[in-house]
Amino acid sequence: MRLGILSDTHGMLRPEVLQAFARVDHILHGGDVGPAELLDQLARLAPVTAVYGNVDGLEVRRRCPQVARLELEGLFVTVTHGDQFGSLTPELLHREFPDADVLVYGHTHRPLLELVDKTVTVMNPGSAGAARFGIPPSIGIMELEVGLPPRARLAPLAAGGE
Repeated sequence: MRLGILSDTHGMLRPEVLQAFARVDHILHGGDVGPAELLDQLARLAPVTAVYGNVDGLEVRRRCPQVARLELEGLFVTVTHGDQFGSLTPELLHREFPDADVLVYGHTHRPLLELVDKTVTVMNPGSAGAARFGIPPSIGIMELEVGLPPRARLAPLAAGGE
C-alpha cells in the first residue's frame, strides 16, 4: 500500500501534490487543511484520512477528528496535527500514542522522518502549502507491506506559485 502524506496545506493544493499522489492508495493529512473542499479534491485521488489543525475552521473540524487512528496493512497508524502537545518530538508522540506503529503529525512545518524504539516510524511531511519560516514545502510518501517495516521518504516541492 502506497500512502501520500501531507500537512499544513493552509488552503493551497499544489499541482505537484496531485501528480505525486496520482498513484497512492490512501492519503493522510496532518491538519491545517484550509477550506474543506481541499479534502474533496484529494478524495478524488484516493481515500483520505485527515485531522484538524489549530487554524482549521468549523467545517473541517466537523468533518475531521483531532486524532485519527486506523489500521493499514497490519500496522496501527495515528495521525494528529500535534499542536495540543506544545513542543513536539517523536519521543513525546510515541509516549502519547504507545500502540502506534506509524505516527504522522504536522504543525511545525518542519519535515521529519525518524525511527523511535527501532520499530515506530514518525513522520512530519512538512508543509505542503506556502513556504513559511524559511522552510521549503514538502510531502511524504510511505510504502506499507504486511510483515515489513514501513519504507518512507520526504519529497521536496517546488517553492514557486506562492
